[in-house]
Amino acid sequence: LAIGDAVATSVDVLVEGVHFRRNWSEARDVGRKAVAVNIADIEAMGARAAGLLVGFSAPADLPLGWVLDFADGLSQECQAAGASLLGGDVTRARDITVAVTAIGSLDGRAPVLRSGARPGDLVAIHGRLGWAAAGLAVLGRGFRSPRVLVEAQRVPQVSYGAGAIAAQAGATSMIDISDGLLADLGHVARASGVLIDLRRDAFEVAEPLQAVAAAIGADPYTFLFTGGDDHALAATFPSPDAVPADWLAIGSVAPADDDHAGVLVDGTVWESAAGFDHFGSSGT
Repeated sequence: LAIGDAVATSVDVLVEGVHFRRNWSEARDVGRKAVAVNIADIEAMGARAAGLLVGFSAPADLPLGWVLDFADGLSQECQAAGASLLGGDVTRARDITVAVTAIGSLDGRAPVLRSGARPGDLVAIHGRLGWAAAGLAVLGRGFRSPRVLVEAQRVPQVSYGAGAIAAQAGATSMIDISDGLLADLGHVARASGVLIDLRRDAFEVAEPLQAVAAAIGADPYTFLFTGGDDHALAATFPSPDAVPADWLAIGSVAPADDDHAGVLVDGTVWESAAGFDHFGSSGT
């Protein structure tokens, strides 16, 4: 970053028992996740991650080895994202809490906001959906497989740089999927004053998701539409030609219906919960 550069900032808090559990995740996983979930917000503004500040609170009896492994995870994911660990603060607390402030460079561009979607735009995603939610379902039942899903729950797979590429391609709005596709696109729809209509047949249900859904008697599309913690990107684009090659078109933007803005699936309202509610759900 240079003096005078426009920046994007984001703050995320991870709390033990809500966002991670020590009996489910290694300390390095928690460190990596703390970086990834925060930089995903920077990506969603079309920015490039530059640096992070980390506040760390923990009980006095937390083993030093856990803390050192956590710090290794922070450094590992910062390196993967091309960001610097700038500093932070440490204090004692009842539970492990990690508060991360991320700073990103817009490289001279205006930020991509949630409020920019317009009727006629296409909706597209970049990254995986439903994997972390399926992994949480597995862990919650005392299992550790399929391993790919458990790993997805422990550490999101963020495609660093994809947000800037979308911004350069002309994305009109963008958000990262932290609480569920329907819930987070709902933020875009309401901020933009539009309806977003998703096509169910645009989604491919990966085999691990099918396996877990069959095992627990669930609809695999519930993972795709309402599962959080994958931190994929969803964006709107003004034309098919503007959608980057590695993004998947999943729907379209229409005018709000009778002043109602929201998200539909194949033209109808999704009847169950749209995603994670921070004050109405018990979390991880």
